[in-house]
Amino acid sequence: MRATFLLRFLLAFVAGLAPYLIGLEASGSAHHWARELTKLGHTVQLISPQFVKPYVQGNKNDPKDAAGICEAVGRPHMRFVPIKSVDQQDMQALHRIRERQSKARTALVNQLRGLLAEYGIVMPKGMAQVRHKLPCILGDAENGLTMMAREWLQALGAELQALDQRIQEPKTQIQRVFASHDACQRLAPLAGVGPLTATALVAAVGEASTFKNGREFAAWLGVVPRQHSTGGKALLLGISKRGKRYLRKLLIHGARAVVRTVDGKQDGRSRWLQDLSGRRGKNRAGVAQANKTARIAWVILAKGERYRPAA
Repeated sequence: MRATFLLRFLLAFVAGLAPYLIGLEASGSAHHWARELTKLGHTVQLISPQFVKPYVQGNKNDPKDAAGICEAVGRPHMRFVPIKSVDQQDMQALHRIRERQSKARTALVNQLRGLLAEYGIVMPKGMAQVRHKLPCILGDAENGLTMMAREWLQALGAELQALDQRIQEPKTQIQRVFASHDACQRLAPLAGVGPLTATALVAAVGEASTFKNGREFAAWLGVVPRQHSTGGKALLLGISKRGKRYLRKLLIHGARAVVRTVDGKQDGRSRWLQDLSGRRGKNRAGVAQANKTARIAWVILAKGERYRPAA
């Protein structure tokens, strides 16, 4: 109750101020506060904590953190975090719920395979293999499993089925959002982009107008080379892996699917990927395709364009 009173007092105090530029760290509930302060007429900029840290002098405390944010928000080349709408946060929540449940399912399957290995039963890798083999193992009376082992194996199998059902719920909701959202539908024709990637991109960046160009957007996603240059000599390394790991994972997985299907095709993109795969390998070709996809996605989101495939 005291915390709620203080929050209401803060909003009432800020409402009585003339319009200001307000800087906030992009941490928990920052997007909510940015929306509320924007409604009161203020200009709000969210800054990633990693960009605030260089401006915090001395030992960390709240006054020095606030001074660091004030210093950072006034820098001319500071990179700001796009403020998410409520719809974006709804989409992001669905992805986070699904990702947590997927990780729990993977951990469960790994534990199940590890426990069975102690009894000399080796299950093939893959979720589908586990689902297929589990009933056979339970029904085999000659595999040496004790009654207690069969009981916990049956319980783990039931838990796996329940997780499969729970994961399907947010996936169905994501499909529904994807079908009804215009920006998601404009992203859908991109190679390697499906409902998960399209809704995740919209949830993360919205209209993408915060980024100056597609290259900056791709850099924010971490699919551009790291640079280590000195003395006028440019050295490019592996990808930076900055930004949102989840988004980068979706883009690269989708790009790898594109690379796997280019053999025998004669369009420009397929020939480019075939040549790149032959010279640098399929992994680098997949990352290059993810970079290209990110840049095209920026044009679609920032400029309201629709995808026009090259002839």
